[in-house]
Amino acid sequence: MLINLSAAKTNLSSLINRAYQGEKITIAKHNMPMVDLVAHKPKKGGLKLGLYKDDPSIMELAQLDWFAEDKELNDIVENGAIFPEE
Repeated sequence: MLINLSAAKTNLSSLINRAYQGEKITIAKHNMPMVDLVAHKPKKGGLKLGLYKDDPSIMELAQLDWFAEDKELNDIVENGAIFPEE
């Protein structure tokens, strides 16, 4: 179906429904085809889970104890130059 741009603006909702049902809709300007209105088709594949499952650096991060006390940082704060004695 070839439809003029101004008519497409007026009937966009119904044109979207028709394109979704599989009808080929071509929008034209001055009777010159400009764009085709087509239904969206999601890409196949998407997110790949486990992409880094065998990466040693990721395995090291997974095994860290994120809530453990950092003795080196505590030593710097308590005895270092961050809080010099006055």
